[in-house]
Amino acid sequence: SSGINAEYGEALKVIPKTLMQNCGVNTIRTMTNLTAKHATSGPTWGVDGETGNIVDMEEFGVWDTLQVKSQVLKTAIETAILLLRIDDIVSGVKKQSDIDAEKMAGKFQPAPQEPAEE
Repeated sequence: SSGINAEYGEALKVIPKTLMQNCGVNTIRTMTNLTAKHATSGPTWGVDGETGNIVDMEEFGVWDTLQVKSQVLKTAIETAILLLRIDDIVSGVKKQSDIDAEKMAGKFQPAPQEPAEE
């Protein structure tokens, strides 16, 4: 369970990293400072999207509710599942079209049938 939570945590780091890149700051250094700030001062610290500075989001008046994060994760998982299902369908259609093309070219050889038992 902790492995899954750690992976979600790593995936969510893309948000501050993207803000840092857009602000033109050193992403590695700023991310390291943000992680240290979380360890020493609590989880309310984040990145100012305009300056790239690490600021206390509570003082900035920025609140990101658990409900919003939960819905985002749920939607992301559902989207990934949908894409995998679509990929399976497309792969199945492609395989069938390959068989049809082989039949038309006269190269299709059906799988051998086992003799019927009497």
